[in-house]
Amino acid sequence: MCGPSGSGKSTYARGLEVDGMVRLSFDVEMWRRGLTQVPLSPSVRAEIESDLRTRLRSLVAAGQDVVLDFSFWSRAMRDDYRGLLGDVGVVPETIYLATDRETVLARVRDRLGRDADDFVIPEELAAEYFDHFEAPTPDEGPLTVVR
Repeated sequence: MCGPSGSGKSTYARGLEVDGMVRLSFDVEMWRRGLTQVPLSPSVRAEIESDLRTRLRSLVAAGQDVVLDFSFWSRAMRDDYRGLLGDVGVVPETIYLATDRETVLARVRDRLGRDADDFVIPEELAAEYFDHFEAPTPDEGPLTVVR
């Protein structure tokens, strides 16, 4: 999954989960650890990411289909994860939720903090995330754009 906060990634990823994929979510892992404020400290973020990377590799090695419910805001991050799976013969597909800024900000504004898929994010931070998001391009590999 790929898209800024509020783009609809978790909703889409939960549909893939119902279809049999294992969903790994940074937000779910944060919530499980009792972390409900963003942004995270770099050390906590690194610890969560390391755990999720390990789980991803284990699941893929076991033959599971996995959806990563992350923002993947930069091409560098997407390339890094592609490289993580390259040696096991997996060619990841990027599913990009191309949601307009107004909709993203309205969705973030409506969040109540009820669960991991409903993190409250200050609108200014959500706008900054949106404005700095690097949209994926077809030259990165298989790409599905959901509007």
